[in-house]
Amino acid sequence: MNKLSKLHVRSGDTVVVISGDEKGKKGKVLHAQPKTGRVVVEGVAMVTKHQKARGQDIPGGIIHKEAAINASNVMLLCAKCGKATRNAHKILEDGKKVRQCKKCGAAFEN
Repeated sequence: MNKLSKLHVRSGDTVVVISGDEKGKKGKVLHAQPKTGRVVVEGVAMVTKHQKARGQDIPGGIIHKEAAINASNVMLLCAKCGKATRNAHKILEDGKKVRQCKKCGAAFEN
């Protein structure tokens, strides 16, 4: 099993970039790639792609899209306290496992 097979963030989480050129930017995780340990964050690491036209429905031209960044460069953003935090796991009485903020104790959705 790969060391990076489990990520601390999921699709739909709000994260803040903690290192690199995009440091300090906040965005939503569009999709996570657990096998490679990378995430695509909305509005972060924008790249330019020259795309060839693929018929009438997909036009060609220069498009801008988000590139994947390493998951270790992002931290989960707590909606309640508004701080970047690591996540803790708590098992509820019904046996359900939830993620929660280590700073304020608020539970994350999903």
